[in-house]
Amino acid sequence: MILDKKTAVVTGAGKGLGAAIAAALVRKGATVYGIARNADALGELKNKLGDLFHPVRLDITRHDEIGKWVSDTFSEENSPDILVNNAGVGSFSKIDETPTETWLDMMNTNLNSTFFITSQISKLMKKKKTVSHIINIGSILGQVGKAESTAYCATKFGLKGFSEALYLELRFFGIKVTCLSPGSIETDFFKSSGIHAHSNMLHPQDLADTVIHVLETPDNMLINELAIRPLNPRSPEK
Repeated sequence: MILDKKTAVVTGAGKGLGAAIAAALVRKGATVYGIARNADALGELKNKLGDLFHPVRLDITRHDEIGKWVSDTFSEENSPDILVNNAGVGSFSKIDETPTETWLDMMNTNLNSTFFITSQISKLMKKKKTVSHIINIGSILGQVGKAESTAYCATKFGLKGFSEALYLELRFFGIKVTCLSPGSIETDFFKSSGIHAHSNMLHPQDLADTVIHVLETPDNMLINELAIRPLNPRSPEK
């Protein structure tokens, strides 16, 4: 796909990986609708990226808000070419110490919201005569389990299965689906999740460049799954 003059929707675009992906798309000439809850972060990104970036302050977990925004913003004649489902939260604790509210918040943000917006935008993508692309940002913890990460793993394993089924469902409509599963990334996610960062984490810009590479593959080529890890997540023992 040639990204110049394409239209993209990026969730969780206010900071971190989402902001890096939005910026990378704008640099390629795409119009980007960046969704996030934090209006200040979106405003800062708008000032940085200019007219091709459209900030959208929205609660991605509210299916009614998502449905209204999609119907108000797009139509069959003006529909997104790209959807990047990046919004996500994480909290890590023992199963018997995990509050129900924490479990539900992760399910709603990491998994349910992806269904809400994908179900709306895929309807429009099906009508397009050109190739479209949906990229779901998963996690290595959607491929391997980790103790004291039951809720987060459940959402990311769920997203991986969602992506696999969606790819099989939409491929014949000319819609690509990719699940990108990164390891630890140098973002504020680690500060808010309560787990320890390390010195060799993946950089958001490098992952954003990878997203661009996946999007720019030829129309008949699909990278449907991609795992990306830090080469050396901890210093060698001496």
